[in-house]
Amino acid sequence: MIIKTVNLETVCGITSTLPENALPEVAFAGKSNVGKSSLINALMNRKAYARTSSEPGKTQTINYYNINDALYYVDLPGYGFAKVSQTTKEKWGKMIERYLNTSKQLKSVFLLVDIRHEPSANDKQMYDWVIASGFHPVVIATKLDKIKRSQIDKQVKQIRVGLGMQKNELIFPFSAETKQGREEIWAYIEGILEAASEPDTQK
Repeated sequence: MIIKTVNLETVCGITSTLPENALPEVAFAGKSNVGKSSLINALMNRKAYARTSSEPGKTQTINYYNINDALYYVDLPGYGFAKVSQTTKEKWGKMIERYLNTSKQLKSVFLLVDIRHEPSANDKQMYDWVIASGFHPVVIATKLDKIKRSQIDKQVKQIRVGLGMQKNELIFPFSAETKQGREEIWAYIEGILEAASEPDTQK
């Protein structure tokens, strides 16, 4: 995927009205320290467009990035480690739920988990939540460069079992450092765009 233009078009807080976009959307969900901003930057082919932070929980809004005037990357609030009140976490949860249940253009949800560890209770809850909203999450196993090549299959299996994934559901191992896995994720997104455009070509 050649990235020509990137634009942070819409930022929605807890009380914001979510936009009704005409372009396909792919959403990114994950724990606060899983490397979500780093992944999004890699997929935008930008070094620091999506803000990364050493302090987990910085993404407190839903951010819509317009990519090539062809689709949106939708960055959802991180969960799990943010130093915020339970009330605020619940509000973020409701905001994510509202997005998953109301977006008419959402085509796929990427769920990020750390390849080094078993999925947490929060990861499992988010996975089940996405399924309950009518989607099959595509899992991106981040921090691939932190483990040995010989460990990859074992760790991927651990994630698949921990989340209760079906055999046909996808896991993409990914490293923000080496960009390994980016081409595969881009190819998947391009497939979404092609599928979304098919009805128009048949008119």
